[in-house]
Amino acid sequence: MPSRIRKAPMPTARFTLDPAFTVGDVDPRLFGSFVEHLGRCVYTGVFEPDHPAADERGLRRDVLDLVRELGVTVVRYPGGNFVSGYRWEDSVGPAHERPRRLDLAWHSTETNRFGLSEYLDFLRKTDAAPMMAVNLGTRGVTEALQLQEYANHPAGTALSDLRVAHGDKNPFGIRLWCLGNEMDGPWQTGHKTAREYGRIAAETARAMRQFDPGTELVVCGSSSRSMPTFAAWEATVLEETYELVDHISLHAYYWPEDGDVDSFLASAVDMESFIEDVVATADHVGARLKSTKRITLSFDEWNVWYLPEWEARAKTLQQADWPEAPRLLEDCYSVTDAVVFGSLLIALLRHADRVAVACLAQLVNVIAPIMTEPGGPAWRQTTFFPFAQAARYGRGRVLDVRVDGPTYATRKYGEADLLHATAVRAEDGSVTVFAVNRGRTEPLPLEVALYGLDVTRVVEHSALADADPDARNTLDDPERVLPHPVEGAAVRDGRLTAVLEPLSWNVIRLA
Repeated sequence: MPSRIRKAPMPTARFTLDPAFTVGDVDPRLFGSFVEHLGRCVYTGVFEPDHPAADERGLRRDVLDLVRELGVTVVRYPGGNFVSGYRWEDSVGPAHERPRRLDLAWHSTETNRFGLSEYLDFLRKTDAAPMMAVNLGTRGVTEALQLQEYANHPAGTALSDLRVAHGDKNPFGIRLWCLGNEMDGPWQTGHKTAREYGRIAAETARAMRQFDPGTELVVCGSSSRSMPTFAAWEATVLEETYELVDHISLHAYYWPEDGDVDSFLASAVDMESFIEDVVATADHVGARLKSTKRITLSFDEWNVWYLPEWEARAKTLQQADWPEAPRLLEDCYSVTDAVVFGSLLIALLRHADRVAVACLAQLVNVIAPIMTEPGGPAWRQTTFFPFAQAARYGRGRVLDVRVDGPTYATRKYGEADLLHATAVRAEDGSVTVFAVNRGRTEPLPLEVALYGLDVTRVVEHSALADADPDARNTLDDPERVLPHPVEGAAVRDGRLTAVLEPLSWNVIRLA
């Protein structure tokens, strides 16, 4: 009788946590999101006056509840590509008097029923802060200053008194501003060279600081790391703006190219390299300018997005009419997508020393963690849960994590760690470990050495995983995928031990 061949157990992944070795404090704005006038993000997303759950301003209460549960801290608005054709004055005043406009970015008709006042009302009801973008595609310094005065000056001028007349007595208090959007992209209305954009961004920044020296500004970096001008664009733009701005933007989207799931699961390898490249470029410019200032990063668009599917459809949209709030970019996310998404969150936390702001793109319906049906329910996508857990438990100081463990081969990134992890220590001394097992078939043993940390027990180990990696939450089955408790994690003799299920996002809370 032939002998059975016993499969070798998976090697243990290990790292050490010590409060003496840290990355930096988490800026709460790392848990931001993004609302653009694109598809159904606004109309029948956050705003649907005829919905049974709509409040007196037309905001969907069921969506407001989910946004608060998600834990969003800042919301970027109104774009995105939309902003490069945005006329801010169209979005103020009585809604029934606002003009209808063609939106070239998404080949749609914009009604402007949801505008600046509704956006600020939405933020007040979700405890989020504003992050407003100005149009530097088809407009410039004058219009940016007019918007800033309308929004932020108390009263006594034509524009501030106009805001008061429109029903908003108190200033909006917008402090964080984006100087345009993806101006390196030829798809952008008003696309510019790096030098052209750097000059108008500098002049706009200088003028906005004359109005309010405390204004916080984000200058456009490359729209993706794959752009042929990447790094050269950042260097040129920062040469013009370095002393006038606070942050430079990064945008990145990930999907399984040609069905390559193993590389897709390691997408955060690219995200971390992207962050480090932009940091190196910014610091090089600072050194050349002999500046003591340090530019931080605004990763204000990131997500899993099945971009090739959108690009294929976009070719047919140019032949169509100009619809209102069409169904665009409504990706339905799987467990696999959620695990990659969680890994991207880990990448952001692992660079908390330089990433000051990050915005999940987008918030509702459009590649979003929250989905709605017009006149119907709202529900959580699989990606909702990693974001909500990170926003809740990822506050404090990020501890330095150096993984020693098994790797696997990827076509795109070479050898990648099976374990992707970080840990955050809260002010009360509790520690939360966020960990992804990229392995698709085998559980991964985890061992964490705990030095100088006053933690003695596991409060909770939860995982997002499923026997079906393609499982999703849908209108018909909105709770198909939920985080579940995992047994067996323990702290003994200064060591945390746990087992991570295959293809899983994990949250292990220690107290």
